[in-house]
Amino acid sequence: MPLPIEVNEDRQEPIYHQIEEQVKALIVSGYLPADTALPSIRVLASELGCSVITTRRAYQNLEQQDYIKTYRGKGTFVREVTREKRSILKEQAVQDALRQAVKTARQHEYTDTEIQRLLSTVLKEER
Repeated sequence: MPLPIEVNEDRQEPIYHQIEEQVKALIVSGYLPADTALPSIRVLASELGCSVITTRRAYQNLEQQDYIKTYRGKGTFVREVTREKRSILKEQAVQDALRQAVKTARQHEYTDTEIQRLLSTVLKEER
């Protein structure tokens, strides 16, 4: 099963980090439950149009952070993420996105009141 991941070479963020963050989000959200087999490094590299070295680095980082486990001769699988860790990581992801939105708003010289108004508008649109 191909992973719903997109990489963008125009972003400042390295491709391996884009892959890492998106796989992490898929795991934390429950889209990829524990024990799900992930594509091999070569297959993922081919699907994303990037190098094997790039996907290897993303997988290595995910393994160091205990999101995945690679078994020689079997493949790479999603590890169990506790409910508590999942909750913390979800909150961090949303806070990071909101920080980035506020940073962008500040770069465009919006006031706190204007930022709150924009957030309220977006919240209403997403209902």
